[in-house]
Amino acid sequence: MSTDGSAQTVVVTGASAGLGYHAAEQLAAAGHRVVLATRSRDRAAAAERSIRRHAPGADLAHLHVDLADLDSVRAAATELAGLGPVDAVLNNAGVVGSRQQRTTRQGFELQIGTNHLGHFAFTGLVLPLLEATGGRVVHLGSIAHRWPTLDRRDPLRVGVYSGYRQYARSKLAVMLFGFELAQRLADAGSRVSSVVAHPGLALDALGPPRPEVTPARAEPAWLRPGEHLFAQGKDAGAEPLVHAAVGLDVRSGEYWGPRGALQLRGPAAVVHAEPRAHDRTEAARLWHASERVTGVAFALDALG
Repeated sequence: MSTDGSAQTVVVTGASAGLGYHAAEQLAAAGHRVVLATRSRDRAAAAERSIRRHAPGADLAHLHVDLADLDSVRAAATELAGLGPVDAVLNNAGVVGSRQQRTTRQGFELQIGTNHLGHFAFTGLVLPLLEATGGRVVHLGSIAHRWPTLDRRDPLRVGVYSGYRQYARSKLAVMLFGFELAQRLADAGSRVSSVVAHPGLALDALGPPRPEVTPARAEPAWLRPGEHLFAQGKDAGAEPLVHAAVGLDVRSGEYWGPRGALQLRGPAAVVHAEPRAHDRTEAARLWHASERVTGVAFALDALG
């Protein structure tokens, strides 16, 4: 990874909407090459048109990946290797609060399968690309990690399904993986860094209009001043993610997010994560289970 602030190549999963879109737009506007890693080619094309409108001269590439399908993840990792050096991967894509329990193509619960397992496999498969550049992987955490726990016998077990509880569990898994990866990379003497970042409470309605990627929401105007007291737009929510991906002052193992009250909004800063996200015993159980079900083993001994 460049240490002089020069342009880098950053892969952004879920770059066609929400936080991923705004992160991609901000990275492109700053002069970085952005690989739009998306499930829908049509939505990726719409995102590219919007980015070019707001960041003329943007250097963009496309990568098709469905994180709810491990076969697609493997194909995307192979394709990415042919797109040139990679400096950072922003693992942003995800499913938020599915009301009914659904599954990935391989039969895992959709939220843990997409948010954690899909990115776990993708990260393991592209790690050699990041090692070649001394690159960085950024994991999208959430303030939701403060409340859930994982099953100690099987950290991937769902139990009685609740969409939002399962979302919180998936984000705790993401953060356990991100912080544990930082430790294991350091132990292996790897040049790759692993960073966790979160957007606070970020709402589409509070951000600038991007009609090609975000449909307008009918919302009473009088609600917005109140929302600004405890939330921010997804453009602002993307800033900690972008900084975690390319910031020169970012160190492996850090947690970046808004520095305001309760980490809900505000400028990007290093923030506090709950101890449960740093539990290495829990992380080891999750890591073992994730390698077993995805079939992706991290060849950390070959790094460094």
